[in-house]
Amino acid sequence: MPRENRKRGKKHKSKTTDETIPYASSEPQVELEPQVGPSWIVTASGEDSEFNPEAPFGYVDADVKAYFRTVDLQIREWQEGQQEHLDGDANVDPNAEKHMFFVAALSEMREKEKQLATDPDCSIILERMAYSMDDFVRRVFLDSLSGSFETLVKHRFASHVCQTLFSVAAETVARETMGIVAPASEAASEGHLRTAVDLILDICKELLPSLGSLIMDPFASHVIRALLGLLCPSSNHTSDETSQGAMRSKKSAHWKSRQGPLMSVFNDNKGKSKEVTSRQMLPEFRTMSQRFVEAIRNELGDNEVRALAADKVASPCLLMLLNVEAELEMADEHGSLMDRVTVGAVSASLDQDTKSIDPSDYLGTLFRDPTSSHLLETVLSRASAKPFALIWNTYLQGKLPRLAIHPVGNFVVAKALERADVNQLATAYEELQDVWEKMITTSRTGVLRAAVDRSVALRTSEQGATEAAFSALNLASDEDKKYLVPCMLSLKRLSVFLSSKSAQPSSSSTHENKGKIDNEASSQSSIQGSLLLQSLLKLSSPHNQPVIDSLEALDSSELIKIAHNATSSRVLDVLLDSETVPIKAKRSFVQSFIGNYHLLVDDRIGSRVGDRCFAFSDTYLKEKIARSLIPQEQTLAGSYYGKFFSRNLNLYLLKRRPDEWKAFQSNKKAETHSSSTTNVNDAKNDSKNIPSAELTDPSVSRKKRKRETRVKDEIDELFDSSLHNKKSKSHKVAAVDSSAIIKGAKEASSDTLMDKGLKDVFDAIRAAPKTDHNKVKGRVKH
Repeated sequence: MPRENRKRGKKHKSKTTDETIPYASSEPQVELEPQVGPSWIVTASGEDSEFNPEAPFGYVDADVKAYFRTVDLQIREWQEGQQEHLDGDANVDPNAEKHMFFVAALSEMREKEKQLATDPDCSIILERMAYSMDDFVRRVFLDSLSGSFETLVKHRFASHVCQTLFSVAAETVARETMGIVAPASEAASEGHLRTAVDLILDICKELLPSLGSLIMDPFASHVIRALLGLLCPSSNHTSDETSQGAMRSKKSAHWKSRQGPLMSVFNDNKGKSKEVTSRQMLPEFRTMSQRFVEAIRNELGDNEVRALAADKVASPCLLMLLNVEAELEMADEHGSLMDRVTVGAVSASLDQDTKSIDPSDYLGTLFRDPTSSHLLETVLSRASAKPFALIWNTYLQGKLPRLAIHPVGNFVVAKALERADVNQLATAYEELQDVWEKMITTSRTGVLRAAVDRSVALRTSEQGATEAAFSALNLASDEDKKYLVPCMLSLKRLSVFLSSKSAQPSSSSTHENKGKIDNEASSQSSIQGSLLLQSLLKLSSPHNQPVIDSLEALDSSELIKIAHNATSSRVLDVLLDSETVPIKAKRSFVQSFIGNYHLLVDDRIGSRVGDRCFAFSDTYLKEKIARSLIPQEQTLAGSYYGKFFSRNLNLYLLKRRPDEWKAFQSNKKAETHSSSTTNVNDAKNDSKNIPSAELTDPSVSRKKRKRETRVKDEIDELFDSSLHNKKSKSHKVAAVDSSAIIKGAKEASSDTLMDKGLKDVFDAIRAAPKTDHNKVKGRVKH
């Protein structure tokens, strides 16, 4: 369009504003139209009607959140540098400042517990503070959250606070069962404060109506597991909080590991969580555990319970419920949770005439599912004898070869072999004889190790265990069987091991390449192979001989490499500790290091193996080891690890007085044997019977110094005798010449000084002229 024909549009600013004013003024009229009705009806405001699931109890003020960030920084500083506070003044209580700090933080937290627990930044701070709370404060904290636990356990952040509270409450409950109840004087004006046991029971009653939905909630499921572990501690043996995926998921455990140490900041409470190691189930908790199991039975049907097994959220919770049910002896009932999971195997076992059951496709899929296989392992380990036999005959017998090499099913088979009887174990060896080699190829040795361990426990089919090891590594001839230990440690068949060994560079390689080869050889030791060799060594005497022969066939350099590796050295420990290994084989193993002990102990792991070999030996063998190391005394003294082994040898005493060295070594071994057999309770009773005078005397209670416990030589006896002579003169200051000291030393230690050469030295000193003192004085006068 030509420019002259273009026309610029007019602006209507005033008109636009005029149009918006009536539109804005018309909004109240539209809103007032639906407000028709009685005058007493008042509509709720928009802010109050909205419910925010992320902050169900409201948001935390910015000032309060900033304050608790400083609290978190201070607690972290105390937890990470706790040892530095122990070196302060002994008269100042190191916990006084921390106690005042916690009192201020707890007073600020008062009536804000729910808001802080649901806050993403403050929830971890409450978890950190929970470990440092005493029993009374924990009870107050739990009481402040009462009535809102159903909302809290389903919250993303508050659920972890509840889980931590239930974990630390176990210590409080254990102390209350022993009659140690924290006084509630501070809360006397506010009413009666319930005990931790009553608080836990009330929380369980609050969560019981919605238990079926909570175990399927992604946030509430781990809280229910922590609560079940608190109610029934014995059911927590397979679901310890330290194990992966027990109480927390792997993602949650990884996140928690990045939050620093979570422990008490008070020095006197350090290690308090480890004091109570075993707890018994309270009668009230036993009744509540039964109500939990019955609630799941009544609320969920058969198919719904089976569906929980494949759910990643609910399956761990169902696993703990099965443990609780078995612990309460409620599993062998018709309609129990175990009966529903096993598709009627428990009900069939109640009939005495039942010999077999029909296989179920559902239970067959549990063997191969990564999630539900853990549940099936619990079923096989907790089921009674007859249901286990029915499951074995129906789902395992005849199918072991396929399941044993399955990526998931091999764990279930290994768990089943742990409780197999004699006939079932013999049948398993027959079925699996063609797949042992595949287990080594795929590095799935759990079934083989479980079978060997079961043979050790039952003392049956031990020959089958040894043949299974030979078949797995493809060792046929007697010459091939000498490679049992290196092949098993590297978890390679014989042909693969020999080819990899021949592919290594020749001895003409450089020093750097040699170091790389040694590192590769030491890293080849696998944990699975080491555990298998340890199990084979525990077999009875004729059947563990192939492992012993393979160790004896190794060169000294290869044996030292095994001893220097943290994984393979455990095999040597079992060789010395196993009761089934002959004493002759143990002595032969210890003697194989003679001449190379200085190389063995010059390592962090090898020094430990050397100490164990020396501790096992008798006095004759100890003397043989010690005399072989006399030429290497300076090498041991200069070694960072070998010097500790040299101290145990005490080569100086052996060279000067061999008879006394032998007596000392024999007495030391006798004391070690007697101390290992004594009971710890007897030692505690003896400590209680110590007289009060000995307890108040600092010289008695003081720990002896290492210098006083070692064997004294001639120099020590010389100084002891001179010190005794000085004390016997009743603090009289007198000059004692050298002849008097030597005479006193000779009289005091005439029975112990047996060296003729040392006597000649003393006689020469005694016969020396005594005019040197006057000559020195004469020189001073000039």
